[in-house]
Amino acid sequence: MSETTFSHEKWSSRTTFLMAAIGAAVGLGNIWRFPFVTGEYGGGAFVLLYLLFIFVIGLPLIMAELALGQHGKMGALGTLQKLIRENRLHSFWKIIGWFSILVPLLALTYYSVVAGWSMAYVFKAATGVLNQTDAAGFGAIFGNHLGSFGELTLWHSLYILGIVLVVSSGVRHGLETTIKFMMPSLFLIILFLAIYDMIIGDATRTIEFLFSADFSKLDGKAVLAALGQAFFSLAVGVGALITYGAYLPDGIRLPRAAFIIAGSDTAVALLASLAIFPIVFGFDMPLTGDPGMMFVTLPLAFSQMPGGAVIAVLFFLLLSFAAFTSSIAMLEPCIAWLEDKGLPRRRMSWLVGLVCWAVGLLMVGAFNEWKDFHPLGFFAFFEGKNIFDVTDFFVANIFLPLNALLMAIFVSWFVSSQLMKEQLAIRSDLLFSLWRTLVRFVAPVAIAVILVNQVTG
Repeated sequence: MSETTFSHEKWSSRTTFLMAAIGAAVGLGNIWRFPFVTGEYGGGAFVLLYLLFIFVIGLPLIMAELALGQHGKMGALGTLQKLIRENRLHSFWKIIGWFSILVPLLALTYYSVVAGWSMAYVFKAATGVLNQTDAAGFGAIFGNHLGSFGELTLWHSLYILGIVLVVSSGVRHGLETTIKFMMPSLFLIILFLAIYDMIIGDATRTIEFLFSADFSKLDGKAVLAALGQAFFSLAVGVGALITYGAYLPDGIRLPRAAFIIAGSDTAVALLASLAIFPIVFGFDMPLTGDPGMMFVTLPLAFSQMPGGAVIAVLFFLLLSFAAFTSSIAMLEPCIAWLEDKGLPRRRMSWLVGLVCWAVGLLMVGAFNEWKDFHPLGFFAFFEGKNIFDVTDFFVANIFLPLNALLMAIFVSWFVSSQLMKEQLAIRSDLLFSLWRTLVRFVAPVAIAVILVNQVTG
């Protein structure tokens, strides 16, 4: 079967598609990293800068990826091959399709390990393991968890198993069924946590911190941090949005859909801040960007709160749902490509999942058995970095921004402008020119800055 004859399942509705795309974008970075970088770079002024970058850079790129997928109606590689033929372009541009398949798979091998921590902590919170009274107790629990190859393997295995079960069941019975449960649950949980924690914690200081802009606190590092957070928050350059766009029925207005995706992703990040900062301020906790913030500091705060045991379960369930909906979007581009080749979804899902699980065992060992193994330690830049650190560096700092950069250049300079205008259904020449200018000039420069900063910073 050729790559142009397979017909993928379609999303059953616009709402389901939007929930799926939002789920792909919303991940641990929204809940874990955003509050930290906001705290580090001055609060309200940083938030405004972040919002600017979301809608000036992120939004146009979301529109571009969805447009490519809706036009191609195949996985990322098949879509790129179709566009190359239609526009008579060099086969070099297939690299975007390959990146969009292989990079998220590589990311899944270590993302699943970290997401497994959240799953484990749902269980620990529900069974009373987190009934500790001081930071040393919570630190010991987390240290013992990371130090156990068997325990990390168990949760990594269960996590990958869950991803494979969902993806192997198809778009309607797998992805949709899961997303329809997890995404509303995620929003309800984070909304409840934000309201409850604002009541229990220091709401006044939180509101002042997040929504009072002091631009004197912004410097070059803050601008780069806001730019990087906006870029990595939206799942651009991963291939998921191209793939999800391929499952779109005709007639969906992509600019409006992209705006909803970007807006919802931002809302989750802000709600996460409203859930975390009142606790941090109210219980005088340190705000850090390392895992200790989520698995030591916050559990200690929860233990001192009324109803803290329930709040802990909900918080780690929130982390698990956010990670899970992102993870199925990491596996789906590869499965879509294999379906394009005429291979059976169910069998390929299990095979690819098995490979991700096996490679993930190396990432598990990086926290215990092989933590002192530094595969690229002979380079000064990678000195002290284990296999988890090295993989994360190449995926997050090199491959993702590079793929997004290539995507922006390809879409705005090489794909027919008429095709893109028709796919985006932008009737106004002025608005289309604005979109093309942002993708053609602004986005590549911004991504190049991120790429250089990640490598040299």
